[in-house]
Amino acid sequence: MSISHPLGATPRPGNEFATLGGGCFWCLEAVYMELRGVVDVESGYSGGSVANPSYEAVCDGATGHAEVVRIEFDPAVISYQQILEVFFSIHDPTTPNRQGNDVGTQYRSVIFYHSEEQERTARSVIAEYGEHSFRPVVTEVLPAPVYWRAESYHQEYFPNHPDQGYCAVVVRPKVGKFRKTFAALRKA
Repeated sequence: MSISHPLGATPRPGNEFATLGGGCFWCLEAVYMELRGVVDVESGYSGGSVANPSYEAVCDGATGHAEVVRIEFDPAVISYQQILEVFFSIHDPTTPNRQGNDVGTQYRSVIFYHSEEQERTARSVIAEYGEHSFRPVVTEVLPAPVYWRAESYHQEYFPNHPDQGYCAVVVRPKVGKFRKTFAALRKA
């Protein structure tokens, strides 16, 4: 599936943005590309102190940025709560600065909200998830800071590199889990 890039500075009329960090952005992007109501999704960086960061600088951990996806979605088709329910099903929100073998602040679990309503929804979903979790949820909930689009070669990474090692071992199983768990929310 091909989607348009880059996203604008603001969502199209009637749409909203969701900006989420939950480990490697390739995993999140691959799942959200298949979600009904998602108009567009791209990989990027947010939450750091360096303007226009590079992938290498973010991976070094010195910029403070998290790998994120910015999702443009139609709330008439899918709710922000549903976006977050998918988010919590495809990453571990109980491990600080880590997702599997990916370690560092760039892989932290974070929700960058774009409105007070999104903040309330995020905190509510976290509280509900936390009631059923064996460990405390460490997901940060912060106002959306400056967002930087990742380099072009990171966009639509999984569909373009499905047999690459990381994609085959990490991304494909997450996409498979999403397809089983959220079959009713997948695009036709």
